[in-house]
Amino acid sequence: MKITSDIEQINRFLAEHNIEAVFNEDLKAHLTLKRFMQGELICSQGDSPKTLFILVKGKIKVYTSSAEGKTLILSFKTPLEIIGDIEYVRGSNYINTVQAISAVEMIAVEYRWLKKIGKDYAPFLQFLLEIITEKFLIKSNSMSFNLMYPVEVRLASYLLSVSYHEANSLQNDNINPINLKDAANLIGTSYRHVNRVIQQFCKDDLVERKNGSILIKDRAGLSILARNNIYE
Repeated sequence: MKITSDIEQINRFLAEHNIEAVFNEDLKAHLTLKRFMQGELICSQGDSPKTLFILVKGKIKVYTSSAEGKTLILSFKTPLEIIGDIEYVRGSNYINTVQAISAVEMIAVEYRWLKKIGKDYAPFLQFLLEIITEKFLIKSNSMSFNLMYPVEVRLASYLLSVSYHEANSLQNDNINPINLKDAANLIGTSYRHVNRVIQQFCKDDLVERKNGSILIKDRAGLSILARNNIYE
C-alpha cells in the first residue's frame, strides 16, 4: 500500500464522482489517497477499524470467513463504494475482509476526524445513509436473484463480476480457477454443477480454459446471459 496526500488528485477524484460537497473544508484537510496493488488486503474481518475508505478507482472483492477457515465471497465492488461505513456507525470491528482484485485507489479519512469534524455535517451523514441503504438493497436483490434465476445466469454474472475489465486496457479477462469454488458458494450450487456449466460456456465460445485459468472470450455474450450483473 502506498499513501499520498496529493490534494490535486484527491480533488479530481471527488469531482469525478460528484462528492465534493460530502466533505467540508476542515475534513478535506485530513483526506489521504491510498493505493493498493492487485491481491493486497484492504481490511481484514475482525480487525479494529480506524479508517473510512472510499473506492474511487479499481475493483475490490468482499468476503467473509468462518471459524473453520472456509470463505464465502459476498460481492464485488467498483466505484463509488465505501468500506468501513457500517463499522463507523456501529462502532464495531470489520464485518468482512476486503481485497483488491485490480490496482485500487481509495480516498481515506480516519474515524477520529469524522467524529471530531464530520459527525454533525449533514452532507456527509446523508452520503453515509445513501451508501448504507444501497448496500441493503443490493443484498436483497442478490438473495432474490439466487432464488429466481438458473445457475447459468448466476454464473455468467459471477464471471463478469470477478474478472477485471476496463476500456482501453490490454489486460485479459482472466479468472483464477480456484474462484470456481467461491462461485459455487456465492451462487448457491455445487462445484460439480459449476464445472458442468463452464464446459457448456466453453462449447458456446463464451469462455475458454487456458493455462489453468478461464479466459472470457465473449463479454457481450455473457452480459446478455447474465441479464443483470447482480454481484457488483
